Amino acid sequence: MQISKLRLRNLPNVSQGKNKLYGVNSIFYSELLSFVIAIAPIITVVGSIFVINNILTIGDIITFILYVGVLENPLWDIVNISEFVREGIVGSNMIIDVLEVKPRITDFSNAVNLEHVSGVIEFKDVFFRYDKTSKNIFEKSNLKIDADECVALVGPSGVGKSTFGNLIPRFYDIFSSKILIDETDIKKIKLSSLRKNIGFVRQDTFLFSGTIIENIRYGKPDATDKRIIEAAKNAYAHDFITGFPDAYDTQIGTRGLKLSGGQRQRLAIARVFLKNPPILIFDEATSSLDIESERYIQKSMEKLAENRTTIVTAHRLSTIRNAKRILIMKDGGIAEEGTHKKLIVKNGAYAKFYNLL
Repeated sequence: MQISKLRLRNLPNVSQGKNKLYGVNSIFYSELLSFVIAIAPIITVVGSIFVINNILTIGDIITFILYVGVLENPLWDIVNISEFVREGIVGSNMIIDVLEVKPRITDFSNAVNLEHVSGVIEFKDVFFRYDKTSKNIFEKSNLKIDADECVALVGPSGVGKSTFGNLIPRFYDIFSSKILIDETDIKKIKLSSLRKNIGFVRQDTFLFSGTIIENIRYGKPDATDKRIIEAAKNAYAHDFITGFPDAYDTQIGTRGLKLSGGQRQRLAIARVFLKNPPILIFDEATSSLDIESERYIQKSMEKLAENRTTIVTAHRLSTIRNAKRILIMKDGGIAEEGTHKKLIVKNGAYAKFYNLL
């Protein structure tokens, strides 16, 4: 059955009639609410008139008011249920609309799975910009990252450091030339296979409402509890997790609301340990953390990066100083590259950036 057939019948489409649905329900809600509030005063006023005219007795009025008290709770329930139903209808239709959206980036014909990945990444004359009106982020950029090499990206905001990492798993497609992994064009690799072999840790970590163990298991849904605990230990998360009364069964709230920034990042790194990909991308993973949290994250990142191709985007020198190679980015591509010591001696763009910190 197509998703579109699941849409609730005789209800307006979210994108076309959502306002109409809100309007109809708001009228129903307000009128029913007004009736519930007004019914007791109306009975009192009308009843008083009937008592004065000897049509009813005071006992009859008291009986009616007691009946209203019994009736009031079910009416309030109807008011609340109508609100829940309205939100459910709009929410379900919005979800269906999202599921019906066709992604712009899809598998190319004859795409293959990526097998036995060593992690060599190569940019060949890469040209990229977000749209026809935006500036060029990369212009004929060339770069080769060897297997198990750790490369750090440095530069001012807006020069394309995050974009560099986003191009490798094909979150965006380049306009010309190629990006290769182990000499295979990423456009010829199935998206599921490509992204399976890449671990991503961002500054803004997404955690869903649920338990800690469920959030870590997201990195590998079929993982055993033992593997999850091992991953948490490697990410230096096990100690704070076991400090909670419910340990790994602790509910963390929407987007990990009950955890600190450093704790959320360590759970994200535990996911990547569990996934165990050959290629890692850290995008400003420590930029918003305090010094103590950064130290834990730095230790877990270094442990995770062992024997993997790693790309680190960061502003803090403590994160990038030990990288095998540092790339200084500018508008259009890469301005300088080398180790920390060599770039300082060169006294170029990196040295200026270093002196500003």
